[in-house]
Amino acid sequence: MTDKDRRLTELEIRFSHISLQLEELSGELLGCYRRIEALEREGRRLRDTLRNMGPDLIESPDE
Repeated sequence: MTDKDRRLTELEIRFSHISLQLEELSGELLGCYRRIEALEREGRRLRDTLRNMGPDLIESPDE
């Protein structure tokens, strides 16, 4: 095997590893995006609930 062949083989191996890492990171990013969306929906739901309760809320004695 020539030096060029060894270098090419090493580059192919590195490329394969990087490709796998990219796929894994892409999956993690998608999971994070979905969790963020769920948290945003929950935040909107809680905000709407608080708005609807607004007139019924009793102020604390400290306020």
